[in-house]
Amino acid sequence: MMSDGELVRQTLTGRTQAYEELVRRWAGRVTAVCHARLGYAAEAEDLAQETLLRGFRSLASLADHDKFGSWLCGIASHACLDWLKSRERTQIPFSALSPDHQADTFAGEPEADGLALDREEELRQLLAEVEALPEEYREVVMLYYYEDVTYRDLAQLLGVSAATINARLTKARALLRERLSKKVGR
Repeated sequence: MMSDGELVRQTLTGRTQAYEELVRRWAGRVTAVCHARLGYAAEAEDLAQETLLRGFRSLASLADHDKFGSWLCGIASHACLDWLKSRERTQIPFSALSPDHQADTFAGEPEADGLALDREEELRQLLAEVEALPEEYREVVMLYYYEDVTYRDLAQLLGVSAATINARLTKARALLRERLSKKVGR
């Protein structure tokens, strides 16, 4: 498998298929960064696409080709900040991404439908609480759990130590436990 740096070099020589591979590798993480920064599904998807396009157009400005991923995630962060500053948005919460449970329920089984509805409500509450986390915690939760990024990769991507990633995830989990236990009255 080619490194990101090699794919960047190939793209710069006119082989645009190499950038397609970079998009496949990084689109999920870029989308997760946008979700973490914004908390709005539709806008996050749009800004992820915009980020990938900006990355392609600005690729020649990348000094260290091997740092493509963190550079691209930086572009995503800036795109999100620009969007937030513009205030031209409609609010669609991340919780709108919850799966269409109508298709997942067991038709004709009332007990199963009730369980599916309970799970749907629990998922909705969890996602709402993830959205409400401060950005530094929301970002690591989104990348770690939704994109399955390792502590080491998260640390490199966000420019912090693995210990900082561990501390942020620990704090985020504690906040989520506290908030969710208050909602269920435990």
